[in-house]
Amino acid sequence: MANQRNPEHFQALVDMGSNGIRFSISDLSPSSARVMPTVYQDRGAMSLYDAQYESGKKFPIAQSIIDNVLAALLRFQRICEDYQVRSDRIRVVATEATRNALNSEDFRQQIEKATGWQVEMLAKEDEGRIGAMGVASSFGCIKGLVMDLGGGSIQMTWMTAENGEVKTSPKGSVSFPYGAAAMMRRLDEAGVEGHDALRKEMSANFEKALQDLEIPESLTKMADAEGGWTMYLSGGGFRGWGYILMSMHSISPYPIPIINGFRVPKSSFLPNVEEYSDAEPTFRISSRRASQVPAITFLIKALAQSIPSISYIHFAQGGIREGLMFTILPSEIRSQHPLVTATQLHAPQSTSCLLRILEQSIPQGDHIESSKGPPRTLTSPYFLTSIINLLYAHASFSKDISAAAALRSTTTGLLGNVHGLSHTDRALLALVMCERWGGEVSPTDEQYLSKVQELAGPRASWWAKYIGRAASGIAEVFPAGVVREEQEEGKKNRVEVTVQWTGMEKKAGKEGKEVIDFKICTGLESVEAAIEAWQHGMEKVGKKKNWVGGREGWGIKVMTTIMRP
Repeated sequence: MANQRNPEHFQALVDMGSNGIRFSISDLSPSSARVMPTVYQDRGAMSLYDAQYESGKKFPIAQSIIDNVLAALLRFQRICEDYQVRSDRIRVVATEATRNALNSEDFRQQIEKATGWQVEMLAKEDEGRIGAMGVASSFGCIKGLVMDLGGGSIQMTWMTAENGEVKTSPKGSVSFPYGAAAMMRRLDEAGVEGHDALRKEMSANFEKALQDLEIPESLTKMADAEGGWTMYLSGGGFRGWGYILMSMHSISPYPIPIINGFRVPKSSFLPNVEEYSDAEPTFRISSRRASQVPAITFLIKALAQSIPSISYIHFAQGGIREGLMFTILPSEIRSQHPLVTATQLHAPQSTSCLLRILEQSIPQGDHIESSKGPPRTLTSPYFLTSIINLLYAHASFSKDISAAAALRSTTTGLLGNVHGLSHTDRALLALVMCERWGGEVSPTDEQYLSKVQELAGPRASWWAKYIGRAASGIAEVFPAGVVREEQEEGKKNRVEVTVQWTGMEKKAGKEGKEVIDFKICTGLESVEAAIEAWQHGMEKVGKKKNWVGGREGWGIKVMTTIMRP
């Protein structure tokens, strides 16, 4: 099939890092730029850091290594021509390993002579700032400490990123020579007897950095209120450790094999440091990355000593590549929520009207923040908008697989490649959309469904089913996603939903329980069968046998009524 994208908005980038060279072409068309869709990507396994060291001594980058780099760059140049990338939209960016090479100037001159491309050298401070912007691109909202672990160095700063506005330390970021490859060399040089001194050095430098970064009082107060700092970790070394934690997770197999948005509490982040063994292969852990685990373990311990109060750790895919692109996006695009941007392509004609009905279907009041009401994510405007956008996305699938396709849409389906989503977003949206298509999956998908529910938790999983059933009913009434003029406000045929909490009468020896009173009101006779099917679906999700975990599990009874004007 021919490429339907517009090459006018393609951005090609070569990121010459310490552990490898990354080649990518991204589509920055305004409609989808927030999630920076990848058109092409590849990675050259050439460690420019390792190429400069032998037996603890530093040497110039060998000509044989330079020749390999030139060959890879020339190949990528041809690929850019095939994709019709404009020459002024191709950037070659280099970081510490190239910057500090003994023959850096000659290396860069050879690249320019062979390709015509000039290598942009990122200063140490810019490397940290741009890496932090890459982390900002990886989430809808960020408030906490950010660390980017490369091969030669690690950068630290604080960040708040919300509604398109990104703030970091006025000092930029603090850089330390403790990258994954650099730590392997330092540990080898220090020997076992020198490890304590190195750990003390690292802890002292980390502690000093926290003082030098001028962390805002608002972030400090938030950390105190939440029981510790929220940390966002990026870079290949940290991502590798994230995959190791994923493989050791209490939910096994872990259902979302995407590192971006993976989150663990401190209690899982630190104790597991001692438990990893590379005897068995681990998903996404190369032999080289596995060899760096002892060095990364050492780094994590030193970090824990200097920042003892940590609540949660979030892993980010975004780095230099994503940061360079995110930096050039206008604030109105950066302010978009990734989930809304990613699903907008599938939005029906009458999105706003359908969204109004879905919002009406969710009970409001004090229960929203209680242990009974839906979690905040499920009721947020961006999440509900995304549900409506995807309401008909799987309409072409047969009934045999539509629920399963929707269930997996956030990992290996429509949204699998979307940058910037948390695992909470992926899990909850998967459960909602699965239920929108009936919720019945084949035995091959049952385990996956149960693992996603386990990740979301019983309360959130049941509310996802409830909202999915409400969305399914809306789609039954409006199968084309079109709300006609007779549905306009004030017309008697308008479909309205009113929902409220109510109570059941106490039975002998039992306390009364709260239920959801779901009322559908319309005078439109042509959709009577669809309305009745909607009513049946809402009652069904509230029956104990359909609760998450069965009759003794989690759920709320739903009573429904159809009302005529």
